[in-house]
Amino acid sequence: MRQLAAYAAVARAASFTAAAEELHVSQSSLSRAVADLERLLGARLLERDTRNVQLTAAGAEALRVAERIVNAHRAGMQDLRRFLLGESGAVAVATLPSVAAVLLPQVISAFRAQRPRVAVHIMDGLERSVLGRVLSGDADFAITTVGEPSDQLEQRPLVRDRFVAVLPPDHPFTEAPEVAWEDLAGEPFLAVGRDSSVRRLTDAAFAQIDAHAAPAAEASSVATVGGLVAAGLGVSALPALVLPLVGAGPVVTRPLVEPEVDRRLDIALRAQRARPLAADRFLETLDEFRQEGRDLPTGVSWA
Repeated sequence: MRQLAAYAAVARAASFTAAAEELHVSQSSLSRAVADLERLLGARLLERDTRNVQLTAAGAEALRVAERIVNAHRAGMQDLRRFLLGESGAVAVATLPSVAAVLLPQVISAFRAQRPRVAVHIMDGLERSVLGRVLSGDADFAITTVGEPSDQLEQRPLVRDRFVAVLPPDHPFTEAPEVAWEDLAGEPFLAVGRDSSVRRLTDAAFAQIDAHAAPAAEASSVATVGGLVAAGLGVSALPALVLPLVGAGPVVTRPLVEPEVDRRLDIALRAQRARPLAADRFLETLDEFRQEGRDLPTGVSWA
């Protein structure tokens, strides 16, 4: 590469003196580099005299090829430098649907404004699949609930997401400023599917007050549960961050108390695993949002 760059400079300038000044090297080292290239190719590239440098036919073709290779090398090294600085590449984030739809869009917008060459891949799913993507290496990190602590994961608290009662518009509980979990237990309860972190936390809340709340119906989709509530088929309990996903049906929410239950959402990273620098840059942007106390939906707070 050094020989090609030296030759291209001499051939373009038609002068060893001018090329040496351009490259900030001595004429003798430049002459050696060109001579080495000619020996390597087994062809004479330049006709030299005391004043002039002229390209042979082989030299003209060598210049065309050399410039293409040198330019490609320069562009490739610039791309590599941008990647190593976290200015290009991709970030893979595994997360829950509510985080992907409500929390991340403004973060991604700010991140992409600063680093437009970095693509962001969102892998949304339920808690178990999200953590599995981090452990398998498919995702650089996750934003999710974490059940049992794992020595394979490093966890950083991000936000807390308070549960609220979700009620049909004409339900008697809408007249109260707040609703107790025990009150919900006495109503037809519409639950999210068992694979969801929401279901795990609602079951734990009912167990905490020793209440039995067998679901009248359950669905894997929060939007479906919202539709069932809107149709007057029962009540539900959901964390505030998922409310924008409930759908267009009319529902009323009230704070849930006795006990107050928060869903904790953490950044989960695979322990002792190097990440692409672009992923660390994304985490820095997320941390800036947290430190600045950027606005969050009602019922959601930074940890």
